[in-house]
Amino acid sequence: MSDADCVGQEVRVSTFIKKVFQVILIGFLATTSVCHAKELAITFDDAPTPDSALMAGHERTQKIIATLQKAKVPDALFFVQADRLNKTTQSRLDQYAAAGFHIANHSYSHQSASALGKDNYIADVKSAHLLLKNQKNFLPFHRFPYLDCGKGKSSILAIRDSLAELGYKDGYITIAHYDWHISNLLASAAENKKNINYEKAKQFYVNTLFSAIEFYDQVAIKTLGKSPKHVLLLHENDAAALFLGDLIAHLRSKGWNIITPQQAYEDPISRDLSNIAYHHQNRVAAIARKSGVPEYKLYHESENVAYLDAAFEAAGIIF
Repeated sequence: MSDADCVGQEVRVSTFIKKVFQVILIGFLATTSVCHAKELAITFDDAPTPDSALMAGHERTQKIIATLQKAKVPDALFFVQADRLNKTTQSRLDQYAAAGFHIANHSYSHQSASALGKDNYIADVKSAHLLLKNQKNFLPFHRFPYLDCGKGKSSILAIRDSLAELGYKDGYITIAHYDWHISNLLASAAENKKNINYEKAKQFYVNTLFSAIEFYDQVAIKTLGKSPKHVLLLHENDAAALFLGDLIAHLRSKGWNIITPQQAYEDPISRDLSNIAYHHQNRVAAIARKSGVPEYKLYHESENVAYLDAAFEAAGIIF
């Protein structure tokens, strides 16, 4: 074989190796992008939350709107507890809608479906529906209070059938945590005239919630083989008004993309009701439990009041 033939063969081999490497790399990147999409929608429960010792309700609403707009969040969905509506609080829903955000149904009295029973719960949701259906920017999503969808499979299915007849889709979540308790601790400190280190409180809020977000994303990846379009549960509370912008900035710095709730609810897991009785926590946990993951592995450590109390105190937030 001549020197020219050798060179030609080396070139062909090198080209072949490069093509093989490119195929492997493209496959790897595709898999990585699917597994680690890191897309998340923001939703709020319990709107319009009453005044607290820390913040008036109208101030809280204005702060949340300003934060969402400044962060260029494409949309957010506010699940309304309808028995809180009056002339004053109605204006807060109007402000969310005027800012381009959307309203959904979180029941009338915020009682669990298990406690009320099938018929009473359906009546409760219908009472809320009558007050909400004509709201500007209303979307027909319903979220169960306490994420409790009923007691017993037959009752659960009957409630869901009734919701579907009203035109509702399931406002499930994929990421759970106790942000409500962090906010309660801050409000309690303000009520008791204690000093609050807001910088430490911000770090505690952001770190705790981000840890829960990453935890449930890993549960999803291990169970589904990919990161779904996540739905983050927040509450319309003081902590969100104070620190939501910092949480969003931290998420984006870690590669997360904020999407609309409408986009999130198009994910295939929206149709997975294979473990319907376990949806008292979140959709990712329900799917993982059905796949055989032990229940104790499906709760983030911060979903525990005693844990949060100890961690909050250790962080030196109140002095």
